[in-house]
Amino acid sequence: MSKSTWALILTTFAGGLYVLFQIATRTPAPPDHQVYIGGTVITMNADQPYAEAVSVKHDRIVAVGTSSEIMASVTDKTVVHDLMGRTLVPGFIDAHGHFPASGIYTLVADLSSPPVGRVQNMAMLIERLKVQAAGVEPGEWVIGFSYDDSAIAERRHPTREDLDQVSTEHPVVAVHSSLHFATVNSMALTQLEITAETPDPDGGVIVRDPVSGLPTGVLEENAMMTLLQQATDFSLFEGFLMVKSAVKEYAQNGVTTANVGAGSRGQMEGLSTLSKWGVIPQRLTVLPLQQEFANEIATGTFDAADWDSERFHTTAFKIVADGSIQGHTGYLTHPYHQPYKGDAEYRGYPRVDKPDLLTQVRELFRNDYRVAIHTNGDASIDDALDVIEAVLQEYPIPDHRTTLIHAQMAREDQIQRMAQLGVTPSFFSAHVYFWGDRHRDIFMGPDRAAHISPAQWALKHGVRFSSHLDTPVVPMRPLRAVSAMINRTTSSGQVLGADQAIDILSALHAVTIEAAWQAGLEDSLGSIEVGKQADLVVLSGNPVQNVDSVEELKVERTVIAGVTIYQR
Repeated sequence: MSKSTWALILTTFAGGLYVLFQIATRTPAPPDHQVYIGGTVITMNADQPYAEAVSVKHDRIVAVGTSSEIMASVTDKTVVHDLMGRTLVPGFIDAHGHFPASGIYTLVADLSSPPVGRVQNMAMLIERLKVQAAGVEPGEWVIGFSYDDSAIAERRHPTREDLDQVSTEHPVVAVHSSLHFATVNSMALTQLEITAETPDPDGGVIVRDPVSGLPTGVLEENAMMTLLQQATDFSLFEGFLMVKSAVKEYAQNGVTTANVGAGSRGQMEGLSTLSKWGVIPQRLTVLPLQQEFANEIATGTFDAADWDSERFHTTAFKIVADGSIQGHTGYLTHPYHQPYKGDAEYRGYPRVDKPDLLTQVRELFRNDYRVAIHTNGDASIDDALDVIEAVLQEYPIPDHRTTLIHAQMAREDQIQRMAQLGVTPSFFSAHVYFWGDRHRDIFMGPDRAAHISPAQWALKHGVRFSSHLDTPVVPMRPLRAVSAMINRTTSSGQVLGADQAIDILSALHAVTIEAAWQAGLEDSLGSIEVGKQADLVVLSGNPVQNVDSVEELKVERTVIAGVTIYQR
């Protein structure tokens, strides 16, 4: 057979595969007309908070009203969904997370402890990694995610000696649940060229044995960045598996808009492509990392239009100003409750020093780019607010919507200052449940812990806020975040800071319309109103009538642009 014949055959085969791929991944078309009747509709629209029914044409909401009003528009071609007393709400919007990282557990060992997982001590952690190592080719990375030093019996991080028990033929890494720490074995330290003489990077720490001075294997904050780049350099197929797993989890929990909360250039390229192909049905809001695009920011040449599409939106540039409270790297004005490493004055530290933060934020404002700053500790929040106030004097943008991500330890005076400066926090409310007991007993002490994620102060001072889950730090469960805001109950069943509890509608707003507003998408998403996208969720019951058990409600159906992507 001639070369030209082979070329024709291969070209035809490739073309056929492409057509099949396009068919398999194309976004389904919604019905021309569908209605939802016979239930309770919580709209998140202040002018019409409740209704009975909704009419949707193609991908848009065209009417909201009573069941009889909506039924008047029904024809023999209309798809009628009888809610049978259930509740319809807008699709949940993930204000801050790390999509598709929750899908990483299809590729790595799950090291999480209760109440999320089952790892209770160091032996179980090591065994999980050994099982993972058994399926990895020699010399390849053995990876585990989401260990929690404060939740296992030993109350410490694993060390290189612990991970050497897993393997001496593989580089091994265990990533902390906060995503702000990682521990590696001896082979990984060698591969990373980290020795006793290696200096700490700015905004990071190579933890060392106090006697020998040798690295323990624990890498904090910026010290772990090169490690993560090497260890998580997954193949295209592995990345695809991760995305599909995350898509399924988010859909099952009613999330119609996911967030890529620290987008690298490569990650954004891959996800924007998969979004356009229809592999990812959810809308994506993306926070590109400031450090990845520093040159384009400085020259004003970053153009969101180069990236954005119907379901892919770059919304603000992300700066990580400090670390994690549960990792003791959140930057505080007063020391941690229990002395860290025996240092009674230890307050954490910034990942970005205040002068550098000022430079970065000034560049973003100067070129009219929006800003999102990771600030957990109150000292970090002080730095951010000082910087924003200074930059606003130079560039007085009236509706800048600068977002402080997490803002966990915000004081009331800082909330008042946010109101004055037009700053909006996105609270990590679910910390009350997942780490609340340890915030009270270990990290912050009773008084400060009672005010983590202070949503009631925000309501009091008229500060708009959202709530997020930072997935995979905790599982993507929007109703868990809602429960934390209204009940303030820890995983042990104790109430933490009852005076910061808020009403159910405000909590629902924080995971819908307020999250849409922070992203600049409130005109099309976040509420059930005429003209908006038909992103909808059917719940098994009414949250307003199930305040004490809202997290137990089930997502029965998830709809994006009029298309059902999940049905229970």
